[in-house]
Amino acid sequence: MTMLCDRCLHQAVIYQRYSGVHLCREHFVRDVERRIKKDTRKMVEGGDRIAVALSGGKDSTLLLYVLSEIFEKRRDIEILAITIDEGIRGYREHTIRVAKNMTKNLGIEHIITPFRDRYDTTLDELVRTSDVGPCTLCGVLRRGALNWTAKEASADKIATGHNLDDEAQTVLMNYLRGDVKRLFRQKRRDDFIPRIKPLKGIPEKEVALYGFIKGLDVDLHECPYATQALRSEMRELINDYEVKHPGTKYALVRGFEEISNIITYPEVQLSRCKICGEPTSNDVCMACLLSANGSRENNTHKSKLRPTSQC
Repeated sequence: MTMLCDRCLHQAVIYQRYSGVHLCREHFVRDVERRIKKDTRKMVEGGDRIAVALSGGKDSTLLLYVLSEIFEKRRDIEILAITIDEGIRGYREHTIRVAKNMTKNLGIEHIITPFRDRYDTTLDELVRTSDVGPCTLCGVLRRGALNWTAKEASADKIATGHNLDDEAQTVLMNYLRGDVKRLFRQKRRDDFIPRIKPLKGIPEKEVALYGFIKGLDVDLHECPYATQALRSEMRELINDYEVKHPGTKYALVRGFEEISNIITYPEVQLSRCKICGEPTSNDVCMACLLSANGSRENNTHKSKLRPTSQC
């Protein structure tokens, strides 16, 4: 049986179980863009230079596309893209190709920062020699490289492609770990560039459908290390619960936002990393520890590209 759009009676392309609404292509696109614009207006100010973390995947590609449309006529807002090349053979080269094509077509400045230049190593090499999980290594070093590159590019904010599913998974993971500190982490200070998440209210499935309808060129390769992450387990758990109880993802995220508005967690006192000089809550930042730059302290200070921390 053909489902019709609840707003125009044309053929529907999606049924939003959490809202109980059928939408055709046109009204679905409008709905997604409306929600992104609504959230973005709360995050962006006139004069901002926004660095989009562009991996080449569906989320970051959609993010760059929509932001470029939203601010196309705003001369007081600049958009640029930053791609971090972790050095994952057989995977990252494909996404970089997509990222390059995307920024070229949109006429947007594009900066690529390899792990090799930042940390004298690649993620593949670190995984072979470290006892730390690949997603932990990547997360810390990638955030550090992104923050450093954005700072060098004089960006005021970093926009990431985290969607509703990502946010719900993060909340649940931290609840299950009892990681209160991470849950209530304060806004970045000092040399940390503020992060914004314009897609935080858009489910992953809708991000993919939007990209398909718009004909966006995205890379569908999956990171070879993704299956080793706890996040994969959280994704399956939440998706199963969402099927039985539509709106679960929104409830998880909104519930945490309400709690965080009521409870103020003690602010973390930051100092400077003894190796790279970036803000950290410890003597040596995690990026320096994980990239093993601690043994090359003298060379680190002479390097043009220094490792960045994440506290």
